[in-house]
Amino acid sequence: MNSIYCPKYELMIQRLGRVRRRLGLRQVDVADLLGKHQSYVSKVENCERRLDIAELAHFLEVYGISSGEIYGD
Repeated sequence: MNSIYCPKYELMIQRLGRVRRRLGLRQVDVADLLGKHQSYVSKVENCERRLDIAELAHFLEVYGISSGEIYGD
C-alpha cells in the first residue's frame, strides 16, 4: 500500500502519539530532540507526512522504545 492513510499506518502513528503523551513530552520537545521543527512532529502525528524507516527509528530512539510497542507485537 502506498497511501499514508492505510489503517495499519494510521494505527502505528496513533500509538506513536500515545507513547509521546505517556512520556509527558510535547511535540516541541520531540522536535528539539530530533533536530526538527514542531510542525514536523505535528504533520507526522496528523498523517500529513509519512515517515520513512530511518525517521521512524529516530522517533523510537528518542522515546526509548522498540518497534514492538507501536506495531503491537
